[in-house]
Amino acid sequence: MKEKSDSYRVRTLRILEKDLFPPLGNRPVSQIKAPELLAVLRKIEGRGSVDIAHRAKQCSGLIFRYAIATGRAESDPSRELTGALIPKRRTKHHASINDPKQIDELLRAIDSYQGTIVVNAALKISILLFQRPGEIRNMEWSEINWKESRWELPGAKMKMGLDHIVPLSKQAVLVLEELHMHTGRGRYVFPSARGASRPLSENGVRTALRTMGYTNEQITPHGFRAMARTLLDEVLGCRVDWIEHQLAHAVKDSNGRAYNRTAHLEGRREMMQGWADYLDTIKLD
Repeated sequence: MKEKSDSYRVRTLRILEKDLFPPLGNRPVSQIKAPELLAVLRKIEGRGSVDIAHRAKQCSGLIFRYAIATGRAESDPSRELTGALIPKRRTKHHASINDPKQIDELLRAIDSYQGTIVVNAALKISILLFQRPGEIRNMEWSEINWKESRWELPGAKMKMGLDHIVPLSKQAVLVLEELHMHTGRGRYVFPSARGASRPLSENGVRTALRTMGYTNEQITPHGFRAMARTLLDEVLGCRVDWIEHQLAHAVKDSNGRAYNRTAHLEGRREMMQGWADYLDTIKLD
């Protein structure tokens, strides 16, 4: 592991502690066979973590091959499982940052960004809430439920056409309260510099990132979603269906029905607060 990045180490240890040690940690490595390993990987698949199942298989293979090299085992059962798992989803990957040290640098760069208060707040909210860039820049003050500390988006503005609720962490509320003093009389939370009747330009946050020295290959506004998706799952251990629901992806319940907007709201509220607290912790380390 010494040649690996911090994010790789954290991710791998998380898989070991959460998924592999409980069922296999006390088993003699030479006695673990392919069906037993497959059962463990199927359990990971069963909760919707297909990519994690593949990573767990890869991690297991490294351990088994080390065991073979050191005389502790004679075979690697993970090799016998080729094609046994659900294929990984092939998605378009948006440039993102997942290493805590690099996230720390990004957060500090945003804190010291010398742009407008609107763009600075948009950057912070983009990371804290990790919604789609278009949804962020078109946020309206009328959608903010201050009493319940949540952002309520109508289905007409959503990609999936369904109403969506985003719980607001204490940190997100603070950013919005400060911004409200400047833009609260208008319609848009993040109005355009060319006129309050229009929302922030789709290039507003992207341009700010470039100004701070980040290239399109390092991080994009959409990449904040990938950052949160990865770390909420692999570092904070949040339920995958909660993460996907909060990302406003299509998520169905056990009966195949789409979750309504209030599904698991309390759990998602705790998750969003945990995410904001985790980002604060990164800056304190």
